[in-house]
Amino acid sequence: MSEVKISAEPRTEFGKGGARRTRRAGKVPAVLYGHGEKPKHIALPAREFAAAIRKGGANQLFAIEVSDGTQVLALPKAIQRDPIKDTFEHIDLLLVRRGEKVTVEVPVELTGEAAKDTLIVHDHATLTVTAEATKVPDHLEASIDGAEAGVQVTAADVTLPAGVELAADPELPVATVTAAPTAEQLEATLPEVEAAAEEAEAEVGEETTAEGAEAAAAEGEETRAEAQTQA
Repeated sequence: MSEVKISAEPRTEFGKGGARRTRRAGKVPAVLYGHGEKPKHIALPAREFAAAIRKGGANQLFAIEVSDGTQVLALPKAIQRDPIKDTFEHIDLLLVRRGEKVTVEVPVELTGEAAKDTLIVHDHATLTVTAEATKVPDHLEASIDGAEAGVQVTAADVTLPAGVELAADPELPVATVTAAPTAEQLEATLPEVEAAAEEAEAEVGEETTAEGAEAAAAEGEETRAEAQTQA
């Protein structure tokens, strides 16, 4: 995976208020850590970071140039997103060096088509592997072509690129092929599915209202504090 160059600025404001101001400025709060170094708080351009993640995936390698002269290579270790807005809230970045091996979670893609009248259950969407920091694959592949009901694809069945080693349990289930339900079975479960969907929708609405009220209250506190400071 090729590295993406991205600029950054040192971050001096912390806490929820500082993080909100950083995001309002079109940036994402982040922290660089690793190799025994003191954690460095930075702000990344939100659009550039989002574009890189969309193209290269969650394990995209970044060549970060901080405005204070710091230049490092880093991999996203943890990415926090807003579940409603689908924006980035905070990013933990792990410092790496060329040639260094890292252990990361990589998405698994299933290839081919299973046998007729079957369904695929994704047991684990990612696998833990070890690879050179500059050669982490954006995805792994496992074939389900022609698989009959009852077949289980494990971590050992996943194709690994050269230089990539499996760090997960080889017997970890990745996907299971099951028999597709009949029309009668689907009709019998339909009322339960509809009831569950209505309940989930009601819970999301309640959470959204509560989060909106909390955000408005916090915004009001910040505005009052700034007004007092200016006075």
